[in-house]
Amino acid sequence: MEISVEALTKAQAEAELARLADLLAKANHAYHAEDAPEISDAEYDAARRRNAEIEARFPDLKRADSPTDQVGAGPDEGFGKIPHAVRMLSLGNAFEDEDVAEFDSRVRSFLGLPRNAPLAYTAEPKIDGLSLSLRYENGRLTQAATRGDGAVGENVTANARTIKDIPQQIENAPETLEVRGEVYMSHADFEALNSRHAERGGKTFANPRNAAAGSLRQLDATITAARPLRFFAYAWGALSAPLADTQMAAIDRLKQLGFQTNPLTRLCRSTRELIDHYTSIEAQRATLGYDIDGVVYKVDDLALQARLGFRSTTPRWAIAHKFPAETAWTRLGAIDIQVGRTGALSPVARLAPVTVGGVVVSNATLHNEDYIAGRDSKGSVIRDGKDIRVGDWVQVYRAGDVIPKVADVDLSKRPDDARPYDFPTTCPECGSDAVREEGDAIRRCTGGLICPAQAIEKLKHFVSRGAFDIEGLGARQIEMFFADETLPIREPADIFTLRERDAQNLARLKNRDGWGDTSAENLFAAIETRRKDIAFDRVLFGLGIRHVGEAAARDLARHFATWQGLEKALDRARPAAMAHRRADLAEETERRRATSEGRRARIKPMRETAFNIEPVEADALDSWNELIAIDGVGPALALSLSDAFANPRERASIDRLIALLTIQATEAPTDDSPVAGKTVVFTGTLEKMTRAEAKARAEALGAKVSGSVSGKTDLLIAGPGAGSKARKAADLGVEIIDEDGWIVLIGGL
Repeated sequence: MEISVEALTKAQAEAELARLADLLAKANHAYHAEDAPEISDAEYDAARRRNAEIEARFPDLKRADSPTDQVGAGPDEGFGKIPHAVRMLSLGNAFEDEDVAEFDSRVRSFLGLPRNAPLAYTAEPKIDGLSLSLRYENGRLTQAATRGDGAVGENVTANARTIKDIPQQIENAPETLEVRGEVYMSHADFEALNSRHAERGGKTFANPRNAAAGSLRQLDATITAARPLRFFAYAWGALSAPLADTQMAAIDRLKQLGFQTNPLTRLCRSTRELIDHYTSIEAQRATLGYDIDGVVYKVDDLALQARLGFRSTTPRWAIAHKFPAETAWTRLGAIDIQVGRTGALSPVARLAPVTVGGVVVSNATLHNEDYIAGRDSKGSVIRDGKDIRVGDWVQVYRAGDVIPKVADVDLSKRPDDARPYDFPTTCPECGSDAVREEGDAIRRCTGGLICPAQAIEKLKHFVSRGAFDIEGLGARQIEMFFADETLPIREPADIFTLRERDAQNLARLKNRDGWGDTSAENLFAAIETRRKDIAFDRVLFGLGIRHVGEAAARDLARHFATWQGLEKALDRARPAAMAHRRADLAEETERRRATSEGRRARIKPMRETAFNIEPVEADALDSWNELIAIDGVGPALALSLSDAFANPRERASIDRLIALLTIQATEAPTDDSPVAGKTVVFTGTLEKMTRAEAKARAEALGAKVSGSVSGKTDLLIAGPGAGSKARKAADLGVEIIDEDGWIVLIGGL
């Protein structure tokens, strides 16, 4: 069982935010970019809620790459990119009736409406498909784009033209009209498609959402044309003239223009009516013939929608009321261990196939060894202490179209020969020790790059879009080269010696299946381009170091400017990092001892006194403090970075890579602004720009953004909810301004 948000220490909260940022970023990419979700909708929603709750309690810990500031995932490299004239945002979620009442209260409070004032909403099924935006110019369909990351989507115009529900030409429409909706596949069409594929020995799809998304995102539009895709319109983007004055009337107008709209859309005049319609739709869910995962509520009056506006990633005037997870019972046949990029050993339940929520599932996540044993990472009991064993009859649930979770065990059906599961202490891929550090819920392989599971995943990450993004060298090619005995790629440096090794090899690349003179030369040229000109932050992100995402890599690159500057700082800070690590372990050991004795640990966090306990030179301490003061870094990320550069085998691999590259220094920001050269700190909630936007703007104007207040701080920008940082700044005599003052100071948004 997770530690409650209220019980988290600040250090635990910071580590948890780092974990959630990584989890949700991977989930977004898997769902939106790969059409291959890795966690259930319920787990995703729970993770986002937990992230938001922690940020609310510790606003100063909000990360630059916070999931609350992100929508979807970037467009796939195989498609052209289309910027959205009006961003395609996600929706906030409601899970209980009380959440719906709170949504109504927030809307009324923002608008200044009394509780009994009339306020109408629309309620419509939330289709479980792929979001699509269609742009019409003078009534003619000119382009179609997926949501992508909300700002830029994938150009799927040719594919969209093959969907029969999408008109090619419309009459009496505004000169410019962007129609937005959901591409989906009906249950009957999905079953027929899978049957045809199975008969031909082809790949079958896990569920209708994956089938629809995979069909729309085909590079060959003829494949899309052969798939039975449908489209429901429910919103709009850019308009040259309004469609109507209300949401309901606008939906009716879209229907008149020839678009399919959902017949279950209703106008509701109270939260009671909203919930009643939600209950009605939920009762019909199994017979609709297509997948839905909730009901969307929107303020009906479009003028009020405009007044309510948007948060960074969600509109204030709409919310999705999600359906609860569905459950089923089945037999657990085996527990397999998968090894990830960071060495994490992840147990996966192999189940007797069972239908859950209309989808046949055969795999489930088991999280970690504690979860299997019936306890959380702190030793507290979950599932009434029932462990999970091979042969057990287990309850699984799902709230979407992805791998479910094991929720419970029926002990009355446990086989007599079932034995407790022994979690491996060696890596199943390479045989290296698999260790679990104090305070970590995950056991990790120590093999590093000698572990094939880690090595291949790290290489795939290395060539991903946010990292080196080498044209012609994607995940599929990495798998091919990794398995190749004559021209292998086993670590990043091998990529940049590929041309030289190819020239010396009799079995040259151009002679392989799928390759020729042109394709081989194009690959070598793309590799050479990256070798000669690669940004500092892309190199750092590409190494795949735990906790170091794209935003953190940019932060570190801006701060240290050069690769050599980062290396020197990490080498200087290493003794302090080791002391911090030992202090963390000492604190965790004491907490576990206190928990086992049935008492609450009353100890001063060891990390705060670590440098008084152990002799650490001032230079090392200064370098450590400089590192963790970088906004968006913090101790968890700093320790991970330090560990990677201190590991002899990993450092040698990094050094071999760096020796082959020409890395761009990060340009210094402007120095002719009112904040140039100043150290600024943001705290509390910013309402007119996201924390990431504010930070980027400050750095572009020459300011240094820090995550903590000190005597070197020149300016604190405090939003609502500012706490300890504002108090400390006041005590130190640091200038404090609000967000409006900041916007005036920097010359506007």
